[in-house]
Amino acid sequence: MNNLLSAFASDPEIEALLSSDALVSGYLEFEVALAQASAIAGFVPEAAAQEIETVLAQFSVDWDDLKLGMARDGVPIPALIKQLKSRLSPSATGYLHKGATSQDAVDTAFMLQVATVITIYEERISQLLTRLDEMKAEFGNRPYLAHTRMQIALASTWSAKLATWSEPLGRILKGLRPLRQSLLVIQLGGPVGDRTSFEGHGDAIARHMAEMLDLGLAEPWHSQRDQIVGLGNILVQITGILGKIGMDVALLAQNEIGAVRLTGGGSSSAMAHKSNPVTAEALVTLATQVAGHSGTLNLAMIHENERSGVAWALEWLTLPTMLVSSGASLNHAASLLARLEVAPS
Repeated sequence: MNNLLSAFASDPEIEALLSSDALVSGYLEFEVALAQASAIAGFVPEAAAQEIETVLAQFSVDWDDLKLGMARDGVPIPALIKQLKSRLSPSATGYLHKGATSQDAVDTAFMLQVATVITIYEERISQLLTRLDEMKAEFGNRPYLAHTRMQIALASTWSAKLATWSEPLGRILKGLRPLRQSLLVIQLGGPVGDRTSFEGHGDAIARHMAEMLDLGLAEPWHSQRDQIVGLGNILVQITGILGKIGMDVALLAQNEIGAVRLTGGGSSSAMAHKSNPVTAEALVTLATQVAGHSGTLNLAMIHENERSGVAWALEWLTLPTMLVSSGASLNHAASLLARLEVAPS
């Protein structure tokens, strides 16, 4: 991202979790778990699984070769497996990645990344809810003039207003907690997604891998992308909830309304008297951006036959951006609520 724009829409913590280094670490974690689970199931020798675990723990990737492989194959796994096999003994090479396909490694590694990101979302949403509780205790009883359809409605209280912000956040937080078992699930199907390449051991291997990786257990979902679209919809909800807060604050901060004030607001290059609600506006912008990307992501459900090189790659171009923007939105919301002052009653 442009270095200047990154100050507006980036999240270094989330970006690090979605980096190429983190993704390759996920691939290696997948391969180690696959070897270990296959050994438990009797599909590969224990000695080979132990060697794979040892070698992969010390592995240093050749990035130039991996980039060439990605450009050539449309996926980095074939080049990575070739690099890994060159480090293994002849007796172990045949057992690395045995029965699996590139999509198994790519999808599972991505789920591992998302699981970590979701944990950070949970922490940040919890902090926002704590701040909203503090605001309710501080000025919840103050009068608030409600507006409907952009017109003055009736007198209400700030407690009721804050509830329209906190209750959706509470619901989304509650919904995030079981995702590891329902949405963040292992992918293991083999070349055509039916596990026949594991010679009757596929279900047992998948079960052991899910336990090792702390992911949910699922049947192969190579061309069933409702899980991915479901994740995108959750990101739309998170940013949409925060975008509503941003829109409310931007409207309430208008000079002619003056219901709230933002300390440290944005300045204008031409009008020194202005204090622009930049952070509130950022929440609306990011919510709009994520919703737009969601429309593109929904198209990834249209997978042709047993694997799509088109729809699959479309996910890679949209979901990481949506995850980063959602993280940035949570950070902006924390900054906004920390600087929000309500007009005295």
